Amino acid sequence: MTKYMINYGDKEIFFELERKDVKNINLNIRPDMSIVVSANDNVPLDYIINFVKEKGSWILKNIDYFKGFEPHKKYKLEYVSGESIKYLGRQYRLKVIEYEVEAVKYFRGYIYIYVRDKDNFKRKEKLFKEWLHEKAYFHFNQSLDRMYLLVKNHSIPRPEINIREMKLRWGSCHRENKAILLNSELIKAPKYCIDYVVLHELIHFKYKNHDNRFYTFLTSLMPDWEKRKKILDEEVVMDL
Repeated sequence: MTKYMINYGDKEIFFELERKDVKNINLNIRPDMSIVVSANDNVPLDYIINFVKEKGSWILKNIDYFKGFEPHKKYKLEYVSGESIKYLGRQYRLKVIEYEVEAVKYFRGYIYIYVRDKDNFKRKEKLFKEWLHEKAYFHFNQSLDRMYLLVKNHSIPRPEINIREMKLRWGSCHRENKAILLNSELIKAPKYCIDYVVLHELIHFKYKNHDNRFYTFLTSLMPDWEKRKKILDEEVVMDL
């Protein structure tokens, strides 16, 4: 594929051109924000460039969308009493208590880490992340139960949920493995934001790219998805 660049206002838009046997000009924005245009050999390059320029506003809007979908980064937790931790959209204060039986619990606005040695950072971190992963697995699968009801009649397979820390994305769809990978940090978001991310990834089993069909389908199933996304972008941060 050959790479080209156009100017749109004060912005530069780069795209790759793929020549193949298609009837129409197709423009797709990949999850990594790269742009691919496909057209057959009979379509002149000037026509394709003008086509991309006409789509400039739509392209920039969707690139901004992808940038917003990347989790924000913040400070790294030290796991000391008084720190603020977000869980399912609510803010909790951390209390670290020396106790023989190690555990993590939450109650009335506090998350308690019971640990034998309060000064052992790695142990506190391990206890908390294991607890967070356990909660994430439970709530993410509950979200999948809710969201799959919306798509099960659209030839979308029910995937498995896999969880791990990710620095760049809230989730990704693995079509070949019939699995959705979700960022463990997503457990900090309200449940309705988790639902948005899960539905977003489910739709990728039907539409691989973020094209007009993808957004039309998403809007038909979740008309307020943009509000949910905005809350996710503005209120949920990553402590990486």
